[in-house]
This record gives sequence, C-alpha cells and structure tokens, in this order.
Amino acid sequence: MRGVHVCEVIKTLDVGGAEVLLVERLLATSRPANRYTVVCLSASTGELTGRLRSAGIEVVDLTACPRPLRLARLLREVGRLRPDVVNLHSPLPGALLRPVSRLWRPRPVLVSTVHNVRYRPLTMLLDRLTGWLDNRTVAVSPQVARARTGRRGRAPDTCVHGVRVAEQRHRATLAAGTRREWDVPGDAFLIVNVANFRPQKNHALLVDAAARVVAADPRAVFLLAGSGPELETTSRRIAGLGLGAAVRIAGHVPDAGRLIAAADLLVLSSSYEGLPVVVMEALAAGVPVVSTAVGGVPDLVENGRNGILTPPGSAGALAGGILRAMRPGTLARLRAGAEESAGLVDIGRAAEWFEALYAEACAGNSR
Repeated sequence: MRGVHVCEVIKTLDVGGAEVLLVERLLATSRPANRYTVVCLSASTGELTGRLRSAGIEVVDLTACPRPLRLARLLREVGRLRPDVVNLHSPLPGALLRPVSRLWRPRPVLVSTVHNVRYRPLTMLLDRLTGWLDNRTVAVSPQVARARTGRRGRAPDTCVHGVRVAEQRHRATLAAGTRREWDVPGDAFLIVNVANFRPQKNHALLVDAAARVVAADPRAVFLLAGSGPELETTSRRIAGLGLGAAVRIAGHVPDAGRLIAAADLLVLSSSYEGLPVVVMEALAAGVPVVSTAVGGVPDLVENGRNGILTPPGSAGALAGGILRAMRPGTLARLRAGAEESAGLVDIGRAAEWFEALYAEACAGNSR
C-alpha cells in the first residue's frame, strides 16, 4: 500500500513547545512507507532542523528568503510538494494556506494541530474565518480543546503529545554529572525553569517567588534556561534583589531535557500555556512539577500527586508551593507520582495516533 505524504507546516523551528512536540513525534514515527516534509518560515538555530535531517526527514526552511516574501514562498513550496495531507501547526500560515489549497489538484486533506489556548485578536479572527476549511482539528490537550482556539464548528480530536520517556529516564541516572557540569553544589536543592524569556512565561513572578524561597530555605538554587526578549530585564531583576548566587540564568541550553532530568523540581510561572513539553520531560524523568495552573498543565499535573499547582499571578502562592514540595516527605511522594505518570507522556503513542489519523483521513478523501 502506498504511504502517505504529509507536509507539516509550522511558523518557526526554534526551540519552543510546539516545535519540540512536532519534532519528537516525527522522530518517533514507525511507518517507513510514510513520507514527511516539514516547512517552516524561519529557524533561528539549526538544532531542530538538524535533528530532523539526520533522521532523513526533509525540511524546507525559508529563513534565507526575504521576510516580506516568505508567505508567498510558503504557498509555492507546499503546492510544489503536492502532499496528501497538510498539517498546520501555526494559525497565520494556516489562514493563508487553507483557502489557497482548495484550488490545488489533487486537493490535500487539511489538519490543524492547535497548541495554544490564546491567540492575538487579529490572529484569532483570521483563524476563525478559515478554520472551517479544515478536515480535522486536533488539540494537544483537553484544555486546548475547550479553549476558543480549539473550536472550529466541530468538536476537535484530542491527542496529548509526549516525549521520549526512555531517554529521559536514562538522563535521570546521569543527574549527578549534569549537576557538576552546571556547578551545582552537592547539598543544593536544584529548581529548574526551562522557558523562553517572553511575557507569557512571567519570569518576573518566578524571580519574586525565588526570592521568598531562598530567604526561607538557603538550599534552593534556581537555574533558568532559555532565551528571548525578556532575558536582560529578568537578569537585572535578579541582580536588584541580590539573588545572583542562588538564581542563575543559563541562557539557551541545547537539549534542555538533560537539565530537567537533573533537577529536584521543575517550576513554571506562566500566565498561559498550551501543553508544555518541559512538564512532560520532567514527569518522564520522575521530577515533580510546581506550576501555575494554566493551559494544559492541569491535564498533566495532579495537585499533590506528581506536583503542586498554584493560582497564576501570585508569587506568594508559587513560593509556597515550591517550599511545600521541598519538604522531604512531600518530595518523596511527588517523585513517586511523577514516575507513575511517565507512561502518560510517551511520544510513541501520539506518533501512532497521528499515523492512524492520516491514513483514515486520506482513505475518506476523494482528492
């Protein structure tokens, strides 16, 4: 039987949540007859494109194309590929591709994978105006499925994505070496945050919470990994509070799952989220999570079992959750819960689910 050619379209291939979910799923695919091509408007680093190409997956990266011409080039490239399925992972390219693809012969099946619970108003409008053209809509978590972004006039399918659990478990066995690599004292309680420095991640809240935690328990060492426009502002805030020794910014960390697996806790302070990859990487490694209860996080973190959820926007509540998780008895219980949750975030299940979806959608498409 002829395999399915799928074109996965995403705005960027930077190291972010949606991008990593896509790459991990493609690397876990098991049907050799299927062909996958990833088309992106830009990629600031070669980390994800390199991983895909090393696995034999074609990547069309439009970074070198002048910015005003990229959307037109996107239409041309996807049309040239003549795929059986186009899976849209970003709303703006999707709003352009949906109506144009109706003119192509043969016409591809259109799937949208929705990763976020919130879009900007104009983006939301364009998505709503064109989303009805999709054949299928997939939400990456139940929370996303319930959000306005996931509603297209039909009930979306929900597929919780995942990570490579076996790899994260192996990384957890190497935690001592990773901690030495980052000069973490042997008696420190390592709290890791992996999030690009953007407003939605609310690093100001995290730094304020960290100040309270360090004052209450000097064992705490915070390591913040990521890049983005809020990095310098966050660095100044850390210095202003005199936290330089206890709260460190690591910058962009390639393959940050290693760092998460070496942590005692993963912490997130986001104002909103879709389905954070870092939460899944933590659970896969048996690392508890303390996070604001936003987006798809409550679909993964059960309060008091594998982590602690706090109200968004409250530095006091976030600090209290971290200090509670640092108690030896509570930490042991949360670690056990995280280890038990690992099977829920195995990317192999999501890869099989999408392969079945593509086959089913193509079988019912007259093209």
